[in-house]
Amino acid sequence: MQHNYYLKSRKEQNQIQIKIGVVALFFNLIVLALSILSGLHLLLLISITITLSIIAPFLDTPKLKKNGKLIYYSTLFIAEKEKNGKIIIHGGSLFDYVFVINKNLNGTQRTKFILQKYLEGILNLMETCEKNNNTSVKIKGTSYILNERTANKLGLKIIKTDYIQKLILTYNYVNIVISNSIAKRKISFPKISNIRTFESELNELIERKEFIQELNNQLKKSIANS
Repeated sequence: MQHNYYLKSRKEQNQIQIKIGVVALFFNLIVLALSILSGLHLLLLISITITLSIIAPFLDTPKLKKNGKLIYYSTLFIAEKEKNGKIIIHGGSLFDYVFVINKNLNGTQRTKFILQKYLEGILNLMETCEKNNNTSVKIKGTSYILNERTANKLGLKIIKTDYIQKLILTYNYVNIVISNSIAKRKISFPKISNIRTFESELNELIERKEFIQELNNQLKKSIANS
């Protein structure tokens, strides 16, 4: 897996996490000083909330991967360990975008690359479940990259995002803005209402396997020729 973070040595990974922690601490100390001088103590609470939202994936994702609670099926497609016949899937986090997306790609190329990695991950997930004779599981995920039309073509059904998920998305909004801006290579503020939750039986995706494989190959060629 060509993920620039995981290709680094354990020492280098630790150094990256320490630097992130130090920068976050230093930033909040500055905000603390400003909040004391201005009397606006709410500034510090907002700063800590936003900072934790931004740095969390850089600290949590590698740890959860190491513990086997998160499984990478491509560099930008992750799944939680199966629970009660359901697999929760995730697109790459801000952490993955920083270490995986080529900074030389333009916005269109980045969107194609992200979508291609989604498809690659879905195909690898299918293959793993087929090998384990476990194709009756349900999958569920949330995305701001995958639109409803494409999701339906893949065999994914759009469902209503529950209130807890909306609360989580609201808490992580700054994180989402940064991720979306990296994906589009310009400042982009996605609407929470446009972020979609989808669900499907894995068997329904397997029925469209040839289509997904073909679309994956087309995107690969398009990215290579651009």
